[in-house]
Amino acid sequence: MNSLDGIRILDLSRVLAGPWCTQTLADLGADVIKIERPGAGDDTRSWGPPFLKDSEGRDTPEAAYYLGTNRNKRSLTCDISKPEGQALIRELVMHCDVFIENFKVGDMARYGLDYHSLKVLNPRLVYCSVTGFGQTGPYSDRAGYDYAIQGIGGLMSVTGERDDLGGGPQKVGVAVADLFTGMYATVGILAALRHAEKTGQGQYVDMALLDTQVAMLANLGANYLVSGKTPGRAGNAHQNIVPYQVFEVKPGPELLASNGPAARDHLILAVGNDGQYAKFCEVAGHPELAADVRFAKNTDRVKNRQVLVPLLETIMLTRSKADWLSALEAAKVPCGAINNLSEVFADPQVEARQMVSTWQHPHQKDLKLVSSPLKLSVTPVRKDHVPPQLGQHTEVLLKEVLGYTDAQIEALRHQDIIG
Repeated sequence: MNSLDGIRILDLSRVLAGPWCTQTLADLGADVIKIERPGAGDDTRSWGPPFLKDSEGRDTPEAAYYLGTNRNKRSLTCDISKPEGQALIRELVMHCDVFIENFKVGDMARYGLDYHSLKVLNPRLVYCSVTGFGQTGPYSDRAGYDYAIQGIGGLMSVTGERDDLGGGPQKVGVAVADLFTGMYATVGILAALRHAEKTGQGQYVDMALLDTQVAMLANLGANYLVSGKTPGRAGNAHQNIVPYQVFEVKPGPELLASNGPAARDHLILAVGNDGQYAKFCEVAGHPELAADVRFAKNTDRVKNRQVLVPLLETIMLTRSKADWLSALEAAKVPCGAINNLSEVFADPQVEARQMVSTWQHPHQKDLKLVSSPLKLSVTPVRKDHVPPQLGQHTEVLLKEVLGYTDAQIEALRHQDIIG
């Protein structure tokens, strides 16, 4: 049994934010029907390389990007630009609990698939729209993509090295505005489903990437609103805590052997309170830095950052990463390596937490994908459906959900309504 058994979702979203939301809901047990364009499908199917290889080592139509965001779903192809396709979607809506889409504002109304039209057919329907800027406001008709949202929403203004150190604005390495919006959409849908269970009344969930990005400014947003001071970029340092940043350390023997005199190594030191700072100073062999009134309290360390950090930079260079990590971890001082993805997936903690799952895909046996991080003791996440091939479940879903006959399905194919 899964947490969302019995919940059916009609998913007209594509690319990342919407599919990330519905993948999470699917992991939790919802039956997600992914509606895709006949012949093309979700844009991310072609966002490669890399593509999944078949048994002969040839590229298949399944890009790794697509595979990472669509597990546990079923694919049904439908051309919603045609009246017959729109009618098919309306018929499916009457058998679903949730409808999610990420089309431009107004597109769904043109197709007769907007919330006000569909709630007449299904008053309990939870309808979620995901757009760049939301359904209202002066930017609502703009297309909003993650990269632009990271800039407009302030994230890039606080990400990257300081200008005086040769830095500049930098986007995050993954599409965090999309991903966070997908997670917030998941929360909103679950809350709306709970309300529908209690009252029989569905509702509209209006999700915007820009809203989410502004919310995710978190402490920096609060810093600005409280102080009126615009925070800048701090590189790998923390705006409110010192020492909480990346430090260069002495290269270890393996690194020196492979890179020679140019070898450089780094680690993260993340001292979160005064007690941890005192422990760090003891490990570093400089207890006087904990007793110094300029540095004893975090407030003072932040004020005197320009004095303290250069002292610490010199100290950190005296020992290798392995030496520092061993000593700091033993003293319970927060720290960490900076792993590349090869090191991430070889990490014993990542392996112990089973963050890689293996799937049997028609094109490739033992396909490895990143697992859901959700770990529930009674209703564990599903592992039922490998990311579907385009239109893989069209016929079975039309029969299972709508009771269509072979003749009805063939008629839709003949009209190019389904793939």
